[in-house]
Amino acid sequence: MDLSIGSLFTVTGKTAIVTGGSSGVGRMIASALAANGARTCIVGRKRAALEAVAGEIGCDFIVADLSLPDAIARLAGEIAARETAIDILVNNAGTTWGAPFPAFPLEGFDKVFALNVRTPFLLTQALLPLLEAGASTKDFSRVINISSVGARMIGEDGGSVAYGPSKAAVEQMTRVMARQLGGHRITVNAIAPGWFPSRMNAPLGDQAAEDWISRTPAGRLGTVRDMGGLALFLCSPAGAYVSGQVIDIDGGRSL
Repeated sequence: MDLSIGSLFTVTGKTAIVTGGSSGVGRMIASALAANGARTCIVGRKRAALEAVAGEIGCDFIVADLSLPDAIARLAGEIAARETAIDILVNNAGTTWGAPFPAFPLEGFDKVFALNVRTPFLLTQALLPLLEAGASTKDFSRVINISSVGARMIGEDGGSVAYGPSKAAVEQMTRVMARQLGGHRITVNAIAPGWFPSRMNAPLGDQAAEDWISRTPAGRLGTVRDMGGLALFLCSPAGAYVSGQVIDIDGGRSL
């Protein structure tokens, strides 16, 4: 039995789809997969950003607005036209909306739940035949949903009535998907990041980041190596027996 690092953590030759892959956590995961030999395709709305990242990390890209069900169906069709099977799906695309509860608009609530919850449901469902085609009894396909420690934590600002609850829904959906898709030879897990540098966190400002660091046992923010390492574990043979789990990656902040 080969227990070497190269055998346990390999993703060489795998085909991976990463939504929201041009920035933040999605870019971190896509970078790690591509750097370790996975044929990676990032998906997002902005062509220029996708082209730049694809050129930098060496991957393909597809432009799609994942907030629209019809666009998700078209995306699945385009992927099926390119690939006979996929091994890894990372449902990372997401959004937030800032407003106090009394004034929180229905538009914002619906937008957050549509992209954060409905999109991973619809896309995984649409790509299920390709995920099944990529799987075997010894090597299941992988689905990774991106949650947040905000699913279970409320910050000093009172939290968001839409973002946190949407991520809580993602976590329960992950468990349901893991139970129901195991028979299809697919594992499903969720990564729940703490504070990683991203476009979504940027508006919170430097002081908020420093406050987070001061309350975090690790004493720092997350890095691309942190996120990439966890994703590689879940996507490689090392993570083959892990399914239905929500893994916090926050330097201990949620303790």
